[in-house]
Amino acid sequence: MLGPVETRSVSPVFVGRAEELDTLNEALARAAAGGEPQALLLGGEAGVGKTRLVEEFTTAACRAGAVVAVGGCVEIGGDGLPFAPFSTALRTLREALPEEFAAAGAGQEEELARLLPELGEAPAGRHDEQDMARLFELTVRLLERVAAEHTVVLVLEDLHWADASTRHLLSYLFRTLRTGRLLVLATYRADDIHRRHPLRPLLAELDRLRTVRRIELARFTRDEVARQIAGILATEPDPAQVDEIFERSDGNAFFVEELAVAACEGCCTGLTDSLRDLLLVRVEALPESTQQVVRVIAEGGCTVEYGLIAAVARLTEDDLIEALRAAVGANILTVTPAGDGYRFRHALVREAVADDLLPGERSRLNRRYAEALEADATLLPADERVMRLAGHWYHARDAARALPAVLDASVVARRRHAYSAQLRLLERAMELWETAPEEVRSALRPVDYTDVYPPCGCDPATTPLRYLDLMAEAVVAGRFGGERERALKIVRRALRLLEDDPDPLRAAWFWVQRSRLVQSLARGDGWRELATAQELVRGLPPSEVHAEVLALAANWSMLHRPGPEAFAAAERAVEYARMVGAREIELNARLTLGGLMVDSGDIESGLAQMRQTMADALAEGVTHVVGRAHVNLPSELQSVGRDREAEPILRAGVAFTRRHGLLDDEAWVWGNLSDALYALGRWEEAAEAARNAIRVGHSAKPQGSGALRLAHLALARGDIAESARRLATARARYGTHDPMPQQWLPVARVALGVAAAEGRILDARAELLTALETGFPAGTQRYAWPLLLAAATAEADARALPAAEPGREELLDRLRTAARALTTGAPLWAAYDRWTRAELLRADGRDSAAAWAEAVTAFECLDRPYDLARVRHRLAQALLAHGGEEERERALELLRLAGAVAGHLGARPLADAVARLAQRARLTLTHAPRRALAPADPADALGLTSRERDVLRLVSAGRTNRQIAEELFISPKTASVHVSNILAKLGVSGRGEAAALAHRMGLFPPEAEDRLVAG
Repeated sequence: MLGPVETRSVSPVFVGRAEELDTLNEALARAAAGGEPQALLLGGEAGVGKTRLVEEFTTAACRAGAVVAVGGCVEIGGDGLPFAPFSTALRTLREALPEEFAAAGAGQEEELARLLPELGEAPAGRHDEQDMARLFELTVRLLERVAAEHTVVLVLEDLHWADASTRHLLSYLFRTLRTGRLLVLATYRADDIHRRHPLRPLLAELDRLRTVRRIELARFTRDEVARQIAGILATEPDPAQVDEIFERSDGNAFFVEELAVAACEGCCTGLTDSLRDLLLVRVEALPESTQQVVRVIAEGGCTVEYGLIAAVARLTEDDLIEALRAAVGANILTVTPAGDGYRFRHALVREAVADDLLPGERSRLNRRYAEALEADATLLPADERVMRLAGHWYHARDAARALPAVLDASVVARRRHAYSAQLRLLERAMELWETAPEEVRSALRPVDYTDVYPPCGCDPATTPLRYLDLMAEAVVAGRFGGERERALKIVRRALRLLEDDPDPLRAAWFWVQRSRLVQSLARGDGWRELATAQELVRGLPPSEVHAEVLALAANWSMLHRPGPEAFAAAERAVEYARMVGAREIELNARLTLGGLMVDSGDIESGLAQMRQTMADALAEGVTHVVGRAHVNLPSELQSVGRDREAEPILRAGVAFTRRHGLLDDEAWVWGNLSDALYALGRWEEAAEAARNAIRVGHSAKPQGSGALRLAHLALARGDIAESARRLATARARYGTHDPMPQQWLPVARVALGVAAAEGRILDARAELLTALETGFPAGTQRYAWPLLLAAATAEADARALPAAEPGREELLDRLRTAARALTTGAPLWAAYDRWTRAELLRADGRDSAAAWAEAVTAFECLDRPYDLARVRHRLAQALLAHGGEEERERALELLRLAGAVAGHLGARPLADAVARLAQRARLTLTHAPRRALAPADPADALGLTSRERDVLRLVSAGRTNRQIAEELFISPKTASVHVSNILAKLGVSGRGEAAALAHRMGLFPPEAEDRLVAG
């Protein structure tokens, strides 16, 4: 459009910034050499030189062979497309590496089209809370793949103007980047970040990430200012002039330039006290036609296309070209890199010009922009044109034209999964609603602008759009975009409006949304809100809202209070959904119903129901139900001990949920797979699956499930500190606002096990008693049995401890009562029943080989090697206590089998218990677990025999002669003889002194206690 234009302002000399440039170059070298992604934030006040530093760095990066992609945020109020900087940068990346970009995005073009429309048409269909996370995950993986073979520098400028969607994506990118030769550099104005600025929380979050480095750009020193002026003027400046400019600019690089040029051109630097006015003085020195064009561009946004400028300025082409040439020559405007438009050389100049516009002038220019865009659809790409039209009509203060334009833009934002932008636009629409003429409002239809609100008996194609429809759409946009507080405020307003104008179906719908928001904001479990919705629809004819309320109530009850009421709600939800043709609600309700059937004992019918539902959903392409089925069906199989049958479904679930971007569903699948692999004795794979659940999970609870699995695994391996740490993480992720048996019962089991392993028997009891007071809802036996077993095991292990004696009998009675109340309708539940009863007998001092034999027989039919090894160890213990030579031979074989499993799994507490039992019984395990070499035994210096050491260990633990005899399979008289010999060798007069001496010498560290972890 323009030939070469002579400009004068920017110094040809790059001044200072050596340390900052070194930091950037070092980060680039690390990314390029090791494939380790680098993330940096560059902050500084407006005009301090951030852009110039970035230009120097990216120029050098290009020379080094890197691909540089730059995207800038649109100034707030500019009403550009959401994700604008990412879209611009990805477009550059696609142009630079077309083949690599195509290969990296293969199969995901439609979803990525939400960021880059030229890739295709973004798919229509159901929206949900995982949409944004799914798009973000695809974007991050795209960048990683493109950067696998090429060094890529991604620059995102002016984060202080970033829309919420862009901020969310940047946060996700910085948190989840793992591989690739990629450097991400984001810049922002530090002086704009006031206490309530939306970027402030993001900066605080990123500061906590060790992978993100922040660079703060300081102002120039006086020497640097002198060098900058010399570069601009091409001569050594007068020291007095340097002093004056340094004082006026305070070292701000942009103001140094402006003051230096003003002085050179004859402007008095003392002309005005305001540097902002100085910028306007330079604009006002331009010809009037040029000033007019500059004002037009200032109101058009950060970048304005030439065709749009021509349509709005209304000058002849020659006059427009001359005006633009003058503005570029004065270094007020620059040509865009693509050569298709113009932008201000610095945003400070644009802000000064825009702030100087009169109110009527501003609204007139916005009207001209809107009219030009409506008159010529080719001036901008379609989606960007819609967004800009909405902004210009809104700022033109024309409610009649702005309302439909803003609603059109909200649809575009929704289609791009930019839910925060959609919410902002819908809030504008609600603001415009009352001022827009009635004829404009009555012409609007829900079918054109709403996506989530059920018709509630109205035809969305013919019924006029209502204010409540906008509120409903805004509520869901807020939920999906993470703006839950704003969404909850809108729900409250809607419910107040519905009090004055009752509409039970619409009110029920809003109460459902309130339930979801209350849960996600950790302010309750959401049941009160769901119950209110149920009351509102009670007695009404079947409808989609009615079916959804019933389905959600059934699902809530399945997770919180399974039982007959949940079963009835699920059946009615299926029936109502079929009657009104709400297929997705029906499929979800059928899945819930199948799970409730399994939990109630109708196992095969329930599993068949769930399998058929999964097949139907897969055939009909109802992706979200398929994802949920891959979580729930294998979970129910696992609940009855069929983990091997569940594993292939879970593996398929990982692939399906990953392919469709169902991040939370994928995390739940990984968590369930970890459980299955743990049960099947593949603990390394189980740990990896649990870590994947934490990594993939978008929400807190699936991350909590991964942490809890790792806690359970660490407990079984004897790493108590790690187990406690993971348990604390799980509790924090689960929170206390929405307790579910499937979460708090496993948490209680691990917490009880940790307390027992640390010898805190009273704390272990407290965990159990809390659970017993809460009660075990019907259908929660899969979680209740392991908890009761862990408690019974802890009590049996602590039987000889004096601290455990008070309250023992009462607690054991409560354990027996709780166990009798649990169902045993599946082989796994029956096996747990036998195991728990055997442990209770051991806790009573009535250890029974017959009871343990029944437990072993029950677990031999199940595919659970660790559980089988544990009950074999206990059976061997019982046989050695009461049997003869034949029983000793059988015990030896059982211990060898248990020891082999413990060694293979790395289950140290079980392995140690097996080894100690064999040692006490004088049995040789040819496949004993490998143990670390122990330091020299101080007992040797005392002349104690091996048997005397065993006896002293038990004396130190407070055992009587009878208890010692029982544990070492000797007579009480023999035990008494050993105690007398020990007292003589130690030179002490009593058992207490012997115990104290043993503790002082460290003869028996805590791990020597014969205590099995309650895992």
